[in-house]
Amino acid sequence: MKVLIILLLLIIIGSLGTALVYLVKDRTRSPRTVKALTIRIGLSIALFILLLLAYSFGLLQPHGLPKVQSPPPQENPGPQP
Repeated sequence: MKVLIILLLLIIIGSLGTALVYLVKDRTRSPRTVKALTIRIGLSIALFILLLLAYSFGLLQPHGLPKVQSPPPQENPGPQP
């Protein structure tokens, strides 16, 4: 599952880079930039839905951050003479 997620992220980044190249180098006003960005948006939505489904089926488990114990509260001794 992790490999699929990373693969989709790399494809999304590649599509974004392709759109950037088309935007900078393509001076003929062709719709290639729009197509590349549309593919990126579609893949991003698909990845989001995949993550939601994987979580709901129990394939992905959030692990969060490790719990850190706070130091015990110190007594306030009051003013020192």
